[in-house]
Amino acid sequence: MKFRFILLLSTMLGLICQAGGDTQYDGQQNREIKGLSDVQISGYLEGRGMGFAKAAELNGYPGPAHALDLTEQLALTPQQRAKTQQLKDPMKEAAILGAKLVDAERQLDLLFRQGEARDEIMTPLVQQIGQLQAEIRLVHLRAHLEMRKVLTTDQINKYKQQRGYAAN
Repeated sequence: MKFRFILLLSTMLGLICQAGGDTQYDGQQNREIKGLSDVQISGYLEGRGMGFAKAAELNGYPGPAHALDLTEQLALTPQQRAKTQQLKDPMKEAAILGAKLVDAERQLDLLFRQGEARDEIMTPLVQQIGQLQAEIRLVHLRAHLEMRKVLTTDQINKYKQQRGYAAN
């Protein structure tokens, strides 16, 4: 028993020491676009939420995609289902904006990779990226805002329980 404890402790210490030696960006230099992970790139291109509406989601404003996934549990009426699908459609807009953002990030990365980054080129590009991020986030937040108008209070409470945000 004592041997197992010592073995476990030494293994944990070894892992902690090993993790401490890594830098925050280790391995990311091989990314296609240094500032975005593959998951982020696909998320932007597909118009996925990626936490953009977390403030809404965790404060009782359901998302249309998740509400559709929970159609049976929420007992959505045909009218609610149709309206929810309509609210999901703007995610196509988020994907178009996401493609523009990925392209701008690719341009920014290229400036630095080629050693051509200068403030007068970089600044408008970074501002464009920030504006696109804001627009994408607004698309998602607005969908959550409108979704709350579609569901009843009981359905919203069921949604929160199904998503794990409320006590059962």
